[in-house]
Amino acid sequence: MDFRLYLITDRRLVADLPGAIDRALAGIPRGTAAVLLREKDLGARALHELALACRAVCDRRGAKLFLSDRADVAIAAGAAGVHLTGGSIDPADVRALAPGLLVGASCHTEAEIAARSDADFALYSPIFPSPGKGPAIGLDALRSAAACGLPLFALGGVDAANAAACIEAGAHGIAGIRGWLAAPDPAAATEQLLQTVLSATSAAFPQGGSPPPMTRPRTLC
Repeated sequence: MDFRLYLITDRRLVADLPGAIDRALAGIPRGTAAVLLREKDLGARALHELALACRAVCDRRGAKLFLSDRADVAIAAGAAGVHLTGGSIDPADVRALAPGLLVGASCHTEAEIAARSDADFALYSPIFPSPGKGPAIGLDALRSAAACGLPLFALGGVDAANAAACIEAGAHGIAGIRGWLAAPDPAAATEQLLQTVLSATSAAFPQGGSPPPMTRPRTLC
C-alpha cells in the first residue's frame, strides 16, 4: 500500500465525477493516490456503472479504486478494494469473500482501530473541525492512535496548511473530499497536497522515508 492521498468522492459537488477524478490524478505520479467511491445513495446497478467509469480513469492514471461498504459491487467492478464503515461486515468476512481485495476502515477511536486491526489501513477522523463531522479529535489523538501500528489516513479539515502536522503526528497519508473535488484546479490541489505529505515524511524520517506500513508491528489499542 504505497499511496499517500485518499481521495473521497461526492458526486453532488461536480457535474462529471469521472472527469473530476481524471483531472485530480493528472498532476501527481502514478500510484501515489487512491480513490474512494463513496456514493451511498446509489443502488447497486447505478453504483456499478459509476464504478466502472471511475475504474477506467483510475486504471489509466495508476490509482487504486475503493468502494464504500459494497464488497459485491467492488468485486463486480474490478475495484482494488472496499472501505468498511461502522455498520459494515468485518474485514475477515471480506477476505473470505474476496481474498484479493484490499480493505480500508473508518475509525474515530482507538477502540475502533483495535476492532478493525485486520484491515489494511484506516481513515481516522475528524482531526480538525469539519462541518457535520462532530468534535475534532486533534493531533494528540492522531499521534496516540498511530502508535497502534495500523496505517492511518487523517481526515476532517485536513488541507495543505495542516497536512504536514498530520504526517508528523504519525499519519501515513491524508484524505479529503472538498479539498480536491471542489478545488478550482483539482490537479494543482492534489499536487500541492502530495508534495506537502512527501516533504513532511522526508523531514520526519530523514533516513529515507517512513517504515513500510504493512510491516509495522501492531499493538492492541
